[in-house]
Amino acid sequence: MKRILLTILSMGVVTTAVAETPLINNESSLFTATPAENSLEAAISNNLRNNFAGDMDTNRISAAKTSTTPRTQTSQRFLPTRRRIDREIDKLKFAYKGEVMMGLTASYGTLSSDDTDILVILDNINASGSITTIKPYIGYFYKDNHCLGVRFGYRHLSGTLDNIDVDLGSSNDLDIDIPYLDTSSDNYSFGIFHRSYAGLDPKGRFGLFAEFELSMSIGSSEFAHERGDVIKRVYSDNMQVKLSFNPGAAVYIFPNVCATISFGLGGIQYTKVKQKDAQGNEIGTRDASKMKFKLNIAAINIGMTVHLWDKKKK
Repeated sequence: MKRILLTILSMGVVTTAVAETPLINNESSLFTATPAENSLEAAISNNLRNNFAGDMDTNRISAAKTSTTPRTQTSQRFLPTRRRIDREIDKLKFAYKGEVMMGLTASYGTLSSDDTDILVILDNINASGSITTIKPYIGYFYKDNHCLGVRFGYRHLSGTLDNIDVDLGSSNDLDIDIPYLDTSSDNYSFGIFHRSYAGLDPKGRFGLFAEFELSMSIGSSEFAHERGDVIKRVYSDNMQVKLSFNPGAAVYIFPNVCATISFGLGGIQYTKVKQKDAQGNEIGTRDASKMKFKLNIAAINIGMTVHLWDKKKK
């Protein structure tokens, strides 16, 4: 005869134990537990305790995961600063750490006008001028694609205006005739620059660079103008401090020779000029400071760079 011993409902789990016992005629024996029943009941109790303890541990682990999940998501959401700003610009190498480069940039421009008219206001323009710039430099790559160096420079500027007539119309009754103007200047400069390259191809043939330069230049200039039949001259000494930005492009035309072109986009500069007469007496001074960022046609430089060491193959 089969007899149902115990049915237990706990935590949504139903445990049923069935045991077979012999038929006992004594009615009081229904309430007396046999040794088999006692051992079965003890086993069921231990099983329930273990299940309950396991459920408690599972709940604690789930609660811990729930409490730590927002923190983990927050830590993944805000990346460290170094990882956030690393855009892998240096992934393609154009120049390697330890290289030494020597280069030269130069520019030359001229302007000439012979009996030229502009609109109906300026007539009989006779002018000529030229500007020449030479800048040798040397640099050292303290890390891949990053160079620190020094630059020396010389600039010569000359211009002459033989004649120009300004006609503002018969109704204004104003005519201006400028007979003769001449100017020339020579400047020497010294600067420290930092240049960062970005390679454009895996072999490192083509690249772009951004350059910042802090320079100081000193020089002298001469200005002459005609007054009556006499030509008067004024001399000046000038000093300029400038922080400039010069981006450009570079390409290797030989394994160790690189051609470059850079564009002056302006910057911040301070200029001081002291004027003197023909006898050397100071007659005036002028200070000026300005900040401008625009393409300067006179600051377009084409140059050559020689890398003294071969590029390493990685």
